[in-house]
Amino acid sequence: MKLGYFTMPLHPPRRDYVQTLKEDSEAILLADRLGFTEAYVGEHVTDIAESITDCSVFLASLAHLTKTIRLGTGTVNLPNGHPAAIAAKVAMLDNLLEGRFNFGISPGGLPSDWEVFGNLEVNRTEKFVECIDHILAIWASDGPVHRVGKHWTISTAKTTIADIGQGLMVKPYQRPHPPIVVTAVEPFSKGVSEAAARGWSPISANFLLPQWVKSHWGKYVEGCGRAGRQPQAADWRVAKTVFVADDEATARAYGYGAQSPYRFYYQQLGFKLVRAGRANLFKTDADLPDAAITPDYLTERLVIAGTVSEVVDRLLAFRESIGDFGTLLYCGMDWVDPRLARRSMELMAEKVMPALNRGARGA
Repeated sequence: MKLGYFTMPLHPPRRDYVQTLKEDSEAILLADRLGFTEAYVGEHVTDIAESITDCSVFLASLAHLTKTIRLGTGTVNLPNGHPAAIAAKVAMLDNLLEGRFNFGISPGGLPSDWEVFGNLEVNRTEKFVECIDHILAIWASDGPVHRVGKHWTISTAKTTIADIGQGLMVKPYQRPHPPIVVTAVEPFSKGVSEAAARGWSPISANFLLPQWVKSHWGKYVEGCGRAGRQPQAADWRVAKTVFVADDEATARAYGYGAQSPYRFYYQQLGFKLVRAGRANLFKTDADLPDAAITPDYLTERLVIAGTVSEVVDRLLAFRESIGDFGTLLYCGMDWVDPRLARRSMELMAEKVMPALNRGARGA
């Protein structure tokens, strides 16, 4: 099992923006030094708590500072952009990284982003599919672009001068295109089966209960079957909210206490998702009232915080409950205490993962 990194990220709105950007960068640079295999960064335009507005721009700032880690968009919210602009930007990023890049895509999940881009009343899944189809066609074409769709018509046919390069578009470094990953945030996600049928890989979100994470494997197998290919556990990435400390008291306080960044994260995320009508993500019983979905409820069920041995035991139990998967994505949080945040990542890479892999092999 490999170790990766995933961050939305989410910071208290009162924090200095320049400092949080530096902090988010430092976390990925540390992940690179510690041997994390990949790192994904999310984006939102209309939320000052989730403050990376363009994950491609952010990753470009790390292209020449990182050494071996693969960087991924986590995700580009396709309906909110223009296919030609996304295709050009992502192709350039893939070249800047010389192929150390994964293209994470989604329809987007923030209602205020839908509104600002005029997508509140739009079929966003339909628009998402059209957008990625345009992008892949642009990358596959050597001639002038000419695509007609429901949401976009894209053409350089009238103005192309091929001999001097005008009207043509740059291609990704990786051919035919970078690996494509799709984040799954719903139980029994149809998007997972559709992605698998197209040869793409799933990331299961960190804020899902284990039984909903488990449901993604069945949908992945279903999609692979439609495509006539063998499902591979190595292709499945699972995000998990983890904090590792040297002692139990620190783990409990920083992982679950009143000032915990993990508690803040789930206080924010839980409020937004419940308000958006998605409380089902957090319920084992459909009759549970939405008011029961409190920060305490969420952190106790979705955060794994403890010493190395405790975290290993709980992650092995989690893996036993959902099945085998290829990459565990450690979720980045606000650094309330930078020393503890760094130490957790160190312990995760140097102590937890070796023990986790030994335990998994012995299962």
